[in-house]
Amino acid sequence: MIELKGRTAIVTGAARGIGRATAIRLAGYGASVVAADIDADALASVIAEIVEQGGRAHATAGNLTDPDFPDQLVRSALDQFQGLDIIVNNAGYTWDSVIQKTSDEQFHAMLEIHTVVPFRIMRAASEWIRASAKREAVENPKLRKVVNVTSISGIDGNPGQAGYSAGKAAIIGLTRTMAKEWGRYNVNVNAVAFGLIDTRLTRAMEDQAAITVGERQVKVGMKSDVREQVARQIPLGRVGTVDEAAGCILFLSSPLSDYVTGEVLICSGGLHF
Repeated sequence: MIELKGRTAIVTGAARGIGRATAIRLAGYGASVVAADIDADALASVIAEIVEQGGRAHATAGNLTDPDFPDQLVRSALDQFQGLDIIVNNAGYTWDSVIQKTSDEQFHAMLEIHTVVPFRIMRAASEWIRASAKREAVENPKLRKVVNVTSISGIDGNPGQAGYSAGKAAIIGLTRTMAKEWGRYNVNVNAVAFGLIDTRLTRAMEDQAAITVGERQVKVGMKSDVREQVARQIPLGRVGTVDEAAGCILFLSSPLSDYVTGEVLICSGGLHF
């Protein structure tokens, strides 16, 4: 059985989609969850659901791209639950266009949310992780987990996603570097590369409005014909669910993956071989 009781997890982008499903799943297996998102109202509903199911959770709402927010997030975990054992860097969004129409702001925004934010969160946690590992080394070594969310777009590339693909590729390099850097502190650092998972980022853009990111309005989603074309290429014959995505994150957050580090687990229904 998977047992996460006594462990504290940070999950970013926890208000919706894969992040929400992950926060609920980790809490269901006993972890105390610090859920982070820019949408305070949606985040509150996640916390309410976890608590209603008997779990422990705390909301830390704010803009993840604020340079001070990662330190605040780590402090929330330590103050609320006196520890930090699992970090899930999931927050992200798409802002797509072909390269000649991609502004510097747009490109940098994709790098910032998908690579810089995870870097800052790991940096913010590093002092506590290193000190804890040294303290525990003699009597009770404890394994901790980092799961970074990437995409098959970061592995294969994808037309119209220069910024998104670059950010998702960069997090793979950061993942493998931190696996080597933090191995001495008993931290497993892995990534999950998702394919077509049913979230607001992959639904038909004709059916939804733009999302608000800071002061920006960003149109997300896929053209219906493109989504249908990609879905037809999936060997399993269907789009993945957020619960299935969360299951992969759960595996890499659990003792089942204690001898796995520096890896990229691909969750695409066979879309990527």
